[in-house]
Amino acid sequence: MSLVRKFATVGGATLGSRIFGFARETFMAAALGTGPMADVFYAAFRFPNLFRRLFAEGAFNAAFVPLFSKEIEANGVEGAKRFSEEVFGVLFSALMIITIGMELMMPWLVEWIIAPGFADDPEKTAITIRLAAVMFPYLMCMSLTAMLSGMLNSLHHFFAAAIAPVFLNVVMIGALFYGLWIHADPLTIAWYLSWSVLAAGLLQLAVVYAGVRHAGINIGFRRPKMTPNVKRLLVLAVPAAVTGGITQINQIIGQAIASGKEGAIAALQYADRIYQLPLGVVGVAVGVVLLPELARALKGGHLKEAANTQNRSIEFVLFLTLPAAAGLWILSDAIIRVLYERGAFSAENTSVVASILAIYGIGLPGFVLIKALQPGFYAREDTRTPMRFTMLSVVINSGLAISLFPLIAERGIATAEAAAGWTNTVLLFSTLVWRGHLTWEWALAKRTALLLVSTGIMSAALIFALRYAGVWLTPNALLIHQVAALACLLVLAMAVYFACAFLIGGADIGMIRRNVQRKPKT
Repeated sequence: MSLVRKFATVGGATLGSRIFGFARETFMAAALGTGPMADVFYAAFRFPNLFRRLFAEGAFNAAFVPLFSKEIEANGVEGAKRFSEEVFGVLFSALMIITIGMELMMPWLVEWIIAPGFADDPEKTAITIRLAAVMFPYLMCMSLTAMLSGMLNSLHHFFAAAIAPVFLNVVMIGALFYGLWIHADPLTIAWYLSWSVLAAGLLQLAVVYAGVRHAGINIGFRRPKMTPNVKRLLVLAVPAAVTGGITQINQIIGQAIASGKEGAIAALQYADRIYQLPLGVVGVAVGVVLLPELARALKGGHLKEAANTQNRSIEFVLFLTLPAAAGLWILSDAIIRVLYERGAFSAENTSVVASILAIYGIGLPGFVLIKALQPGFYAREDTRTPMRFTMLSVVINSGLAISLFPLIAERGIATAEAAAGWTNTVLLFSTLVWRGHLTWEWALAKRTALLLVSTGIMSAALIFALRYAGVWLTPNALLIHQVAALACLLVLAMAVYFACAFLIGGADIGMIRRNVQRKPKT
């Protein structure tokens, strides 16, 4: 399977998950708006999500995949099975201890880390503690899911791991739909959502476990033991866990600051859901596919192929995220109104969330490029350098968020996250070039400039068309008219951008066709 087809497989599954995510957030906005229960639920849900990224996805994408791939090449499937069972035993035991400890510490964690701004409202604090306690075991499910997903990706079985997140959104939508159907109060709906998160975690774990069994590996439980392979994994995974969780780290910092203003946490979450669509479809696809591809090429001594793979991934990211960033900036108000403005979600909420989304749009290419650049380090078993850059970006994010929140509220937190993301991107790119691990191509630089020109032309066309479509996008317009007008604008933007990009040479249809048909070296 070619590189582009692998991107399409993972990206397509992720797109399905994000579409269901939009449906979930639409129900959420109608049921809870940006009210206190929305703040409480998102604050409680953010914490298990943070640990999921720190201890699971980031660590295993960066550390487990190269070691698992190496074990397959050195000792075959049986050696890889033995290694995965050693890791599973240690991981399960560690997660059990962490979960029990966090459950016992939950009141202190909520008061001092998750939502210190709730301190003046004992009822909100108490509810947040209870909801977080229900959802925290989700960490165990998702961490084990991440390990099994890493195995599937290394075995070039991408679909099951990519489709698993869909089940979280499906189960949560079911809980929301039931709550709205019986006209439940916001607190009851928040409880339904919390239990649905835990149920979805168990379901996702079952899906990827079935995928691993289908791929020919049956994992058994081994007594936890610190073997040399497990020790090597931990050495790589600790800094990788911090690096992989950069977005969540920055968001938990932003959440702690935003908890001082009612509705701020929910507003940031609603905007985050929108920009997670291109970030997930492009960024996750590139990150998931690129790491095993680079690891395989480097292990086989194919340095030229590795350099070409990384450059083509960067080109692919820019090709898709530059117009997406411009579209989010220009159409932010229309997007939020069409998706969310109904029920408890007011026009004032639309204005706030749209302004946050526009700022996230500026940071989008940087966030996605991080996914394309970090594998250049991870495939060489260097997880410390990205961690250092991550820590610097966290410092920048914290400083800017604290400074800007009193001035521009939620927009200040979004600005801080975007600035931190771009700082990380520049550091990763320049270091790879300086070390000679990323080959500088003037052709890539030229195409990037032409893609920027194409994006500018698309933006001008959108601004012009928005003058005429605006009448169909007002709050008083029928929903079907709003959806149709927004869809027409998106189709126009894509048509203008792709036409310009191919006509002036920013993209080459022949190159894309060759990549789709290309077979990797063995």
